[in-house]
Amino acid sequence: MKHTIPARSGKAHRLEKGQSVRVINTHGNQVVDFWAFNANDFREYMGMEHCRAFWSRLFPVAGDKMLTNRRRAILTLVEDNSPGRHDTLIAPCDNERYGLLGCTHYHDNCRDNLHAGLANLGITIPYTPNSLNLFMNIPWRQDGSLEWGNCLCRPGDNVLFTAEMDCIVAFSACPQDMLPINNGTPTEAHFEIV
Repeated sequence: MKHTIPARSGKAHRLEKGQSVRVINTHGNQVVDFWAFNANDFREYMGMEHCRAFWSRLFPVAGDKMLTNRRRAILTLVEDNSPGRHDTLIAPCDNERYGLLGCTHYHDNCRDNLHAGLANLGITIPYTPNSLNLFMNIPWRQDGSLEWGNCLCRPGDNVLFTAEMDCIVAFSACPQDMLPINNGTPTEAHFEIV
């Protein structure tokens, strides 16, 4: 079944161990912030810093396990049908971030989208882990500087994860429209449970 992640909004879904979720870049220009939590203990969640140490890379490739903050596998990236650019460095956007970029009013953001998606499942947590920023192109240079690159995806590009434990996965169709990461126009995305 295909589920819509509305533009600038968030969703969450329960996955049983062995189930898979496909995250689809429907229109080819949308970053999707992605999280996973142990369904039986929300204090355990997919940790980007733990993943990078395990992979010895800045971004995942097909076959990589996503580790939690307790260094246990929560998901495996089974397929990557995209250019393979996924960011693990940049924190989820929040209203404060948009203020630093010059926005003078409330701006939809990935932090609030995460919590809204979880709330729809009756879940409340007091923190926001770093996300795996699917399809987000953040080129880096040898001197350590970063760029905010346009998304490199084509319509329909997707990634497939399989759950290694019962978990809650959450998604935000990133609303960033002040930097070029969504090619200037946030759009909807989709996910499928397979």
